[in-house]
Amino acid sequence: MPRPIARRKTKKAVAKRFKITATGKVITSQSGRRHLSASKNRKRMRHLAKSKEVDVTDVYRIKSNLPFA
Repeated sequence: MPRPIARRKTKKAVAKRFKITATGKVITSQSGRRHLSASKNRKRMRHLAKSKEVDVTDVYRIKSNLPFA
């Protein structure tokens, strides 16, 4: 019997937090929106609602945990 090919599993915790765009960028939602929002003004909360691109230093670690993305 031939041995099965070893494949890496997708880290589901990473898959829930990050998305890979068609051009290969890694995007995520911004932090600071869950609680203590009464002290933050509306403009700040609006800007926190948008997604952001992940820093270049973290891209390799994230992509290595998402082998099929």
